[in-house]
Amino acid sequence: MTEERTDGKPDDGTESHDPDFPPAFLSFMRQGWRDTTLPVGPRPEVPNYAKRRSALSAAFPGETLVIPTGGEKVRANDTEYRFRPGSDFAYLTGDHDPDSVLVLRPNGSGHDAILYMRPRSSRENDEFFRSRHGELWVGRRHTLTEKSTELGLPTADLTELDAALAELAPGRTRVLRGFDTRVDAAVRPYDGPRAEGQPARDRELAIAISEQKLVKDEWEIAQLQDAIDATVRGFEDVARVLPADRGVSERLLEGIFALRARHDGNDVGYGSIVGAGEHATILHWVHNHGVTRPGELLLMDMGVEGANLYTADVTRVLPVNGRFTALQRQVYDIVYASQQAGIDAIRPGVKFKDVHLTCMRVLAEGLADLGLLPVSVDEAMDEKSTVYRRWTLHGFGHMLGIDVHDCSNARKETYRDGALGEGYVLTVEPGLYFQPEDDLVPEELRGVGIRIEDDVLVTNSGAVNLSAGLPRQADEVESWLAAQREAGPRLPG
Repeated sequence: MTEERTDGKPDDGTESHDPDFPPAFLSFMRQGWRDTTLPVGPRPEVPNYAKRRSALSAAFPGETLVIPTGGEKVRANDTEYRFRPGSDFAYLTGDHDPDSVLVLRPNGSGHDAILYMRPRSSRENDEFFRSRHGELWVGRRHTLTEKSTELGLPTADLTELDAALAELAPGRTRVLRGFDTRVDAAVRPYDGPRAEGQPARDRELAIAISEQKLVKDEWEIAQLQDAIDATVRGFEDVARVLPADRGVSERLLEGIFALRARHDGNDVGYGSIVGAGEHATILHWVHNHGVTRPGELLLMDMGVEGANLYTADVTRVLPVNGRFTALQRQVYDIVYASQQAGIDAIRPGVKFKDVHLTCMRVLAEGLADLGLLPVSVDEAMDEKSTVYRRWTLHGFGHMLGIDVHDCSNARKETYRDGALGEGYVLTVEPGLYFQPEDDLVPEELRGVGIRIEDDVLVTNSGAVNLSAGLPRQADEVESWLAAQREAGPRLPG
């Protein structure tokens, strides 16, 4: 399958400014290369991926399912961002290479899976050294056999995908759309009703995968725990270089954590939020161009994405000089009490929205204690009012997994309006935010933002805090910060 570039020419991995090599050089480059094989074997998690494909197959009997991973994204001109596979594709295959496409074809009793991929470069032409897809540019790629051995999947050359897609009947095919323009164009959408910008049939495929991802198996929970443990180490790294008596750049702290993420995992799971002082009141502060100040608070919302793409999502607030002021502690304790109430409420069968209301009521009561609510707590909590949200802004949390906001295509009735189930993993992250320009709060509160976030597993007996390795109570945070500073800086290893 050959992708078209925006200028209408095939994307063969070359650029217009590349040199025109003479035939003698091209002939010479094709000679004298020793063949190599990759020492691959079946990955231990292959059965997990096979079970997921079987479950998806059972949901759509007799239909062909097409799930692409997507391609590299341009960062600037002819340079790309580091590739990160599509989450649903990776969830079903374990493959991390760009441009691949999983096709599940009905076989009478289920589906046959085939992975269309770009195999290793041939030495019989100049693709291996001229193309940006070539091995002298990106490194050794798997052969079809090597990839099949590693993932337990039949494989085919990506160049065969066009013909395979052309045979598919729209009324019996569902496509995970929005990841690969080539696939979207090749498989005509079925002329049915549309939902949220997608044909309804294709939307149902995205929903099914998302809802399948709600329950994490043991291997997935272990992946999340590894990512969370690495995140704990990353927070420790940052605390060890955070001065108590002078300011440092938010970007320095962001970079320290990113080093841990790249060393212990695949990358950061999302853009790190490092908000010093009033920047902590901005929910998705990712500019990180501020400076810490002794006496102020530092909010850090960061997570390591593990090697198999499962990510942590943890937030902590530190007093830069090592001690909370009385007012900072009062606000912090309100948020802590809210979070703890939410964690205590979590168990199978509890409604997601009831955990939200539990957290929000504690925050509203704290706002009343601060003298900020213009009405009673009950009036503020009434769905026709919710005035307390001026200072809380967001919900209590979200599902977590191979995406930081996992299961986002799940139906409202099974997620936001649904009940929690055993094996769910979600964040609990209430917060209070007092904007620096908010005239309805006392001056000493303006610019204070506090959020505490942990990653929680739902078990048959309640909740397990997977990120309990980082302290949450104010006294423990102060003691932990002092201990990290005493230990001093370290390099990952």
